[in-house]
Amino acid sequence: MSNKMRSYFVLFDFPLFLSAPRLVYTYKEEVVRVTHLVDAFLDHLTVERGLAVNTRLAYSDDLSQFVGFLHRRQIDHINTVRRQHITEYLMEQRKRGLTARSVSRHLATIRMFCRFLHRERLLANDITQTIDSPKLWRTLPHTLDYREVERLLAAPQPRTRLGLRDKAMVELMYASGLRVSEVAKLTLNEVNLEAGFLRVVGKGNKERIVPVGKHASEWLRRYLDEARDGQKRAEVFLSSRGTPLSRKTIWHLIKKYAHATGITKNITPHTLRHSFATHLLENGGDLRVIQEMLGHADIGTTQIYTHVDQRRLKDTHYRYHPRSGRRS
Repeated sequence: MSNKMRSYFVLFDFPLFLSAPRLVYTYKEEVVRVTHLVDAFLDHLTVERGLAVNTRLAYSDDLSQFVGFLHRRQIDHINTVRRQHITEYLMEQRKRGLTARSVSRHLATIRMFCRFLHRERLLANDITQTIDSPKLWRTLPHTLDYREVERLLAAPQPRTRLGLRDKAMVELMYASGLRVSEVAKLTLNEVNLEAGFLRVVGKGNKERIVPVGKHASEWLRRYLDEARDGQKRAEVFLSSRGTPLSRKTIWHLIKKYAHATGITKNITPHTLRHSFATHLLENGGDLRVIQEMLGHADIGTTQIYTHVDQRRLKDTHYRYHPRSGRRS
């Protein structure tokens, strides 16, 4: 427990943190407010669970909205929050236009927060245990077909240093299925072109080994040899000023090249990741291997791509089977 949090508690009759020295604390309602507990929870996520900065920011944003909702109802103490307050908050989020998936994410964040407080004996009862998640519908990821991928990969013009950088980057994203944050953070010592592998640090600082295809390796090698001379930064992909490309810049570059090739789909860097996984599965890739390459902790996350493949099979059946019901 930090000194900041320690000042919010008083000596009483049970241990608050078993891993700490056996000092005992109890909740002091007139002092400890929800905002203080949110800070402690976020610190716990960062220090003990090792979550990435972006994941912490997502949890922080969700809880800030929840705390704002409680403040508007003049609720400042966690033990005065009731099940009804949480369900009303979720309904408010739904009325704002959030999808069921987004509302479920908000509930998952609140549930983790309450579970943490209950475990640390700062919350008398975990009121989220009896709240069901909103019914989710499965949203299939947007992907590119093979021709669209070829058009996108051909869009950057490698005659210039920046064009060569972009060509290598787009080829690598499709060849390895990297997240945009992983592309932005990729360093030179994580690239082994001789072996044809990358060492990628993904969510939660988890490392994985990802293969790089022949074409991507060739373009990446050319970029490193021809366009990075004299650059001392560790990151692979640099701006014209020699600074690492940000996620936002990569996002804009993908949008620019998609627009230039006439692709009308809503393309993002994640579209290339989805296309990578979908095309592997369509060509017989093993789901468990794809899970490893994507860095998914849960196979259920990867299984979404089996639904994409099934959709393609149904479309093929509908178009070509004589008794599919398709009109001539």
